Amino acid sequence: MRIWVAIVLLCAAFSARAELTIEITGAGEHQIPISLVRFAGEEQLPEQKISSVVSNDLLRTGLFKLIDPQGKAPHEPGEVSYVEWPGVEALLIGKVRLLDGDRVEVRFRLLDMVRQTELIGLAVTARTEQLRAIGHRVADLVYEKLTGSPGVFSTRIAYVNREGKKYRLVVADSDGYGEQTLLALNEPIMSPTWSPDGSQIAYVSFERGHATVFVQSLATRQRSVLADFPGSNSAPVWSPDGKRLALVLTREGSSQIYTVRPDGSDLRRITFSDTIDTEPNFLSDGKTLLFTSDRGGSAQIYSVPVEGGAAERLTFEGSSNFSPRVSPDGKKFVFSHFIGGVFYIAVQEFESKQMQILTSGGWEKKPSFAPNGKLVLFATESQGRGILATVSSDGRVKQKMVAQRGDIREPIWGPFIKQ
Repeated sequence: MRIWVAIVLLCAAFSARAELTIEITGAGEHQIPISLVRFAGEEQLPEQKISSVVSNDLLRTGLFKLIDPQGKAPHEPGEVSYVEWPGVEALLIGKVRLLDGDRVEVRFRLLDMVRQTELIGLAVTARTEQLRAIGHRVADLVYEKLTGSPGVFSTRIAYVNREGKKYRLVVADSDGYGEQTLLALNEPIMSPTWSPDGSQIAYVSFERGHATVFVQSLATRQRSVLADFPGSNSAPVWSPDGKRLALVLTREGSSQIYTVRPDGSDLRRITFSDTIDTEPNFLSDGKTLLFTSDRGGSAQIYSVPVEGGAAERLTFEGSSNFSPRVSPDGKKFVFSHFIGGVFYIAVQEFESKQMQILTSGGWEKKPSFAPNGKLVLFATESQGRGILATVSSDGRVKQKMVAQRGDIREPIWGPFIKQ
């Protein structure tokens, strides 16, 4: 099946400088053999080559085996001799053309080398400063066509980077490029969380001398106070429809979960206990919250209806379990699992209640799913510094993302952004 579309990329331009060094281990159960030929005309481009961005994106998943073109350089389907590509299941070819002004046109084709057909034909026009965005978009489409799941290379991540007493709330591309500092303070920043449309981030700041929840626009950088009640205000998270946030307040004594509108109005209390209830996260239907509580004697994960009702305990294995995040399909949740003095990232299915440990253990906390549910982002440590890491949802492919400077904490993967 051939698809030919024209897309104009309007996303904001980011710096091309990498802030994270990436190390990949493991591979998928079945790797798709694919070959990428450097696009014709790429030598004219001022930044990293588009075909390099695509190949790096695909390599990071562990699902693709890149086959060296061995000197062959077709750029049109008519130039491809299928018999010359044994063992290759898919071939990516393309061309780059500079247009008038600061614009570039990229055309690429993805060929099925087994069936000898064209899978995708794509024309992309954008500003030259958006070349990496083009590469991510191409990789997304290749990934989706060959795996059946949408790619997440065009999505973004947020995290907190600490250097000494300076804290920065950072937004970056999924591969660590294009780092933007959304907020810089000499006081701690914690618990960033994306709005469902990716336009805003809520977070906790200590700039007022205590934990206060703010909401900030990525486009305008304008921010507003969501919760500044007496005591502590923490752990914000958006509902799937973006109409409410859950958060944790101590305004009435112990840490309890409330919901509120994005403008700070209509505050409602959800949990009622004498213990600590914290780290809420909505299920995909928006009707139920997961949360962490020590009401059973140790930190465990519970669920509770948003409209009120009894809480149900979900985790029982290990010394403690905390920081739950629901998968995009709503079938499971990921969390930090503590046993034997070691923190792991684990996942548990709602229906079967079966738990699977995904990582080898260490200081592993704050997991969140990629928007396609195929990867989990989390915080860990390497040589005494906080770093980012990802693991595939089956535990096979692992990736460390080490910052060039600072100590990284509090990661969260952003949503799909509508093109």
